[in-house]
Amino acid sequence: MDHNVYKVIPCEGITTLLKIKILNPQHYIFFLFWRLMPQNQPENDAAAQDTKVRELREALGPLSVRSLKFCTDACLRRHLELRNWNVDKAYKILKETLKWRSTFKPEEIRWHEVAHEGETGKVFKANFHDRLGRTVLIMRPEKQNTAYSEENIRHLVYLMENAILNLPEGQEQMSWLIDLNGWSLNTNVPIKTARDILYILQNHYRERLAIVVLYSPPRIFEAFWKVVKYFVRKKTYEKIRFVYPNNKDSVELMKKFFNPENLPSEFGGKAPLKYEHEEFSRLMTQDDAKNAKFWGFDSSPSHDTNGYSKD
Repeated sequence: MDHNVYKVIPCEGITTLLKIKILNPQHYIFFLFWRLMPQNQPENDAAAQDTKVRELREALGPLSVRSLKFCTDACLRRHLELRNWNVDKAYKILKETLKWRSTFKPEEIRWHEVAHEGETGKVFKANFHDRLGRTVLIMRPEKQNTAYSEENIRHLVYLMENAILNLPEGQEQMSWLIDLNGWSLNTNVPIKTARDILYILQNHYRERLAIVVLYSPPRIFEAFWKVVKYFVRKKTYEKIRFVYPNNKDSVELMKKFFNPENLPSEFGGKAPLKYEHEEFSRLMTQDDAKNAKFWGFDSSPSHDTNGYSKD
């Protein structure tokens, strides 16, 4: 009787066909059990993870002072996890981000440069956190007040950098609440701007998003979403939640992530939603000083008129 068994086994992304000599059916059961057991992969081994972090840091080589501050162990871990702990692949995406940061210089943007974008409160940092202590950004597309793509992007990048700066110790992600009440094609950002924002978010703020709530989307939003979603990667798509005020599951989802006592009524909570531009500007100016101290430069650097920092 032929006890040869052919087994297809995925190995590092390659499907391999192995011919196994089975003298006893119990041996085959043992083999299957062995295949299912953790094989000291980095995702299951803290020591192996630490080794991968060191290897990635060595691969990066000498870095500037700012790049060193950016490349924390937590940052390296995020990029390694995204690439299944493959150092070469993690190195590639991290180097791309370091290159982007060296030209865009997000850490140098100051509130007074983008404050005009925030006058209507279209995007701002909430005065509460989600249930896991994550910073919350509130977005209200109906209050879009400018048509300049670059300035829209710089404003959002500034707020993301600020949200990260204010994350509690041990927390790596932020939450987004997007109020789609009153949304229209006339007030929404152009599709190109939305695409550019998604590119920056997905390539240079990897794993910084915990959840994106699209609250009370009107039917007309579906047409816009059908276009934009093609630029949304699977990992980002999985974090997006369409939430409807009168839907029981939606209500429970909001309670799971947010305390109703803190959540603004516009998102189904009990708190009032206030945005006072002068007060918010005061807080951002204070954070600018904290940001400058963290990165190690003067609190009010000069900038070119096109929004990019002078070298």
